[in-house]
Amino acid sequence: MTDDIVFSIFLIFTGAAIFATASLFARQTMLVAYIALGLMVGPYGFGLMSDVHMVQEIAHIGIIFLLFLLGLNLIPQKLVALLRKTSIITGITSGTFALGGALISHLLGFSFAESLVIGAAMMFSSTIIGLKLLPTTVLHHQITGELMISILLLQDLIAIVILLLIELQSGAQVGTREIIMLLLGLPALIGFAVLFERYVLSMLFARFDQIQEYVFLVVIGWCLGMAEFATLLGLSHETGAFIAGVAAAASPISAFVAEILKPLRDFFLVIFFFSVGAAYDWRALTDPLAVLLPALLLAGFALLLKPWLFRVLLLRAGEKPVRAKEVGVRMANVSEFSLLIAVLALSAGVIGADASYVIQTTTLLTFIASSYWIVLFYPSPMAVKDELRQP
Repeated sequence: MTDDIVFSIFLIFTGAAIFATASLFARQTMLVAYIALGLMVGPYGFGLMSDVHMVQEIAHIGIIFLLFLLGLNLIPQKLVALLRKTSIITGITSGTFALGGALISHLLGFSFAESLVIGAAMMFSSTIIGLKLLPTTVLHHQITGELMISILLLQDLIAIVILLLIELQSGAQVGTREIIMLLLGLPALIGFAVLFERYVLSMLFARFDQIQEYVFLVVIGWCLGMAEFATLLGLSHETGAFIAGVAAAASPISAFVAEILKPLRDFFLVIFFFSVGAAYDWRALTDPLAVLLPALLLAGFALLLKPWLFRVLLLRAGEKPVRAKEVGVRMANVSEFSLLIAVLALSAGVIGADASYVIQTTTLLTFIASSYWIVLFYPSPMAVKDELRQP
């Protein structure tokens, strides 16, 4: 067992290369291979890596870059229109899965508070799974991605409120200042991003856009700087990075920026999926009635109902049947935000260990099942069938 950073990176990427090769020959999804590698070599497997927290912190950067790149593909005016269109859809789906998850949990014997937290965790879909497996080179999928981004962004804002409520319930010092910061933080962040891009970034890019190394450094600094600024305003790193990307979308070199950052994003996302597996304590499954059975029921609830409900609501909003169905399938999972809720609620004493492991197991099951569903039947950069594999 070691915490050496060089050994950890070696273990992740050499192991990922071996597991990915095996998965491709077996025509399986590589995302599940990364999770399986984490399960095998993490502290609850062979114990070759003990500091999972370090890996999770590094993986978090990958999520930040993913959201930044998604923002680069959205023109601000189009985003506002999309948010108007999807706000009702997000509200109905979030409420439905929160109530459904809480009811199932309560019937299974969890306390009222635990049922509420489990229900809250069921509200969200995975940004990583949904958008990592989405092609970007076909107009149909660009529009699909825009719809998903707007729904996921609204879900992220709801998640921030849920995390604040958990802190309040735990007795943490969350006062009027924190609440005001949360309410005013988003408008302030958007205003700063628009002004900075218009009067600083655009000028720098216009003058030095031929120096690729400089553009690369400025873009990374802008992305991570906005992510940190967002946390000062009570928002998440992901929200700050996404807004930074949307603000930079107006730049004439946004397409070039998106292209040069893709390898960096993929590097960190491999670490993210590895960390999901490495952080999971499979020993929680030794009592199947306490964790596994509830997780299977909740995962089935999400995987069966989410595609149907999103499809119905998108059809009523005027979307084409094919796109409405595909968006529903791509949203048929539970979010990485749910993992954060599970860990924070446990550490705050709001829920017990069994409830936390139920959320984690449900999330892991939906990650695996929805990944297979997408790569087997829909176009994806990691599609199992050659005719479905699109960049």
